[in-house]
Amino acid sequence: MVENFKWEYVFNVELVIDSLPFILEGASYTLLITAASMLFGLILGLFIALFRMNKHWVISLPARIYISFMRGTPLLVLLFILFFGLPLVGIELEAIPAAILGISIHFAAYIAEVIRSAISSVPKGQWEAAETLRMSYAQTMRRIILPQATRIALPPLASIFMDIIKGSSLAMVITVPEMFYRAKVVAGQTYESLTMYILIALIYWGICTVITVFQDYLEKRYNRYLV
Repeated sequence: MVENFKWEYVFNVELVIDSLPFILEGASYTLLITAASMLFGLILGLFIALFRMNKHWVISLPARIYISFMRGTPLLVLLFILFFGLPLVGIELEAIPAAILGISIHFAAYIAEVIRSAISSVPKGQWEAAETLRMSYAQTMRRIILPQATRIALPPLASIFMDIIKGSSLAMVITVPEMFYRAKVVAGQTYESLTMYILIALIYWGICTVITVFQDYLEKRYNRYLV
């Protein structure tokens, strides 16, 4: 039985070479959704983290509820609500904006908790020193706290960014023709599902490896802010 085993049933190299250009055409959608979601998620997460840390419950409570809801709700459900649910109340979103919006607001909750934790990890003496120098809150955050918090937050943020890359594959369920969507098209036409899924796994692995290398660079870059 082992002698009759054919590797092309597992990974058909010829099919990969023929279908790779078609698959990579979907990479532009994957990278667009990923980059936009990372940017908007990071900005939104920063503000949510600051609201979450506010001493006034009127400001912090909505942030707490937002984080709790987003972390307790599957991304897939959120995408269905945005793309298939909102049209029922007269709000229609195209597939790509819906994917970017859904992924951004979903992962912003995780990013907010990472940023909050990183800011809280900065020694209180740094705040006191800034107060002694009569720095404003904005100046303290920009010049002293955030540079140090960034170094602390980099590893978990990189993990979240990798989750965003992989989460972008869920955009296929709302008809975005990204890589996984195109891989399923090829698999449906050729019945070579395993080959296509392995190919997609390798491509995502490669993209995540680039993120890891960039993470290592940034960690070295921000080492100078360690106290």
